[in-house]
Amino acid sequence: MTCVLVVDDSAVIRKVARRMLERMGYAVEEAEDGLDALNACQARMPDAVLLDWNMPRMDGLTFLKTLRAAPAGRDAKVVFCTTENDLDHITQAMAAGADEYIFKPFDEPALEAKLAMAGIAR
Repeated sequence: MTCVLVVDDSAVIRKVARRMLERMGYAVEEAEDGLDALNACQARMPDAVLLDWNMPRMDGLTFLKTLRAAPAGRDAKVVFCTTENDLDHITQAMAAGADEYIFKPFDEPALEAKLAMAGIAR
């Protein structure tokens, strides 16, 4: 089963994303920020990461750059999921190795479409 790591400092967002992803047939893990996410990836690399931008301790962009610098982190698909909706943020994310970008708030059909666009199979 495809595992998606949901990385967001909001427990509500993690819970909503978990419910949507589980309904779609994914296994789900959670992390509160980029540092927790790196630790989770070192323990078991997920197939995909749903990633917030603004978080304490380590933001999403720093996490993504660190993940992509590690050999094992090059294959995980990453979808930024954030309120940052300007072209500069999107450009930075894609340049750092994001596979897709979705804006908050999102619904299940939009999330499912972005996962498909990123090539994340169930």
